[in-house]
Amino acid sequence: MQHALQGKRVLVTQSNEFMGPVLCEVFEEQGATVVASAEPLWEPDAADRVVRAAGAIDVLVANLAFTAPTTPATEVTEEEWRQVFGALVDPLPRLVRAAAPAMIARRAGKILVIGSASALRGMKRTSSYSAARGAQLAYVQAVGVELAPHNVQVNAIAQNFVDNPTYFPPEVQANPRFQERLAREVPLGRLVSAREDALFAAYLCSAAADCFVGQAFPVCGGWVAR
Repeated sequence: MQHALQGKRVLVTQSNEFMGPVLCEVFEEQGATVVASAEPLWEPDAADRVVRAAGAIDVLVANLAFTAPTTPATEVTEEEWRQVFGALVDPLPRLVRAAAPAMIARRAGKILVIGSASALRGMKRTSSYSAARGAQLAYVQAVGVELAPHNVQVNAIAQNFVDNPTYFPPEVQANPRFQERLAREVPLGRLVSAREDALFAAYLCSAAADCFVGQAFPVCGGWVAR
């Protein structure tokens, strides 16, 4: 792709975490004016504040991150559950309420959620995190078909084994046990590069992807749900 986002104004949330830095870099390469917001979205009014501060936007990239707890299901506390959902799920409807009305009014816009494939396959000791990531995908499916008649496309990337500093920092990647896991579970035999993932995100936010609505696209280096 070359300049696929020329003239587009894009808001990227939690721009310093998860896929934020590379998304900002690649989207700018594709011609977009990127509004990078590093503000946390825990507070109920934070999403509206961030969207208003960004001004008129063509694309919202909901890049939401939270370090996944590894708590056995029988030991997940109310506090953990609230924290995970507060970070990954609660901001989504707030962001949509803030950004979508203007998109609907002009009959053009895209919302892309950077999610996780942990919702697509059972993984031990990740019940709170997987449930929250699953809620993100369910929300995208519902809102995607609702906004499609207004020519607003809402989709998600459900990723795992993608290089990023939040979930796969250098010390994790250097661990021999992790390298063995890659060889065992990922047909590609490596992490998907951050740039590969960001280029796919840029495609989904471009006019070339107007036909996709309410979809969750797995990006997992060949790793599949089972």
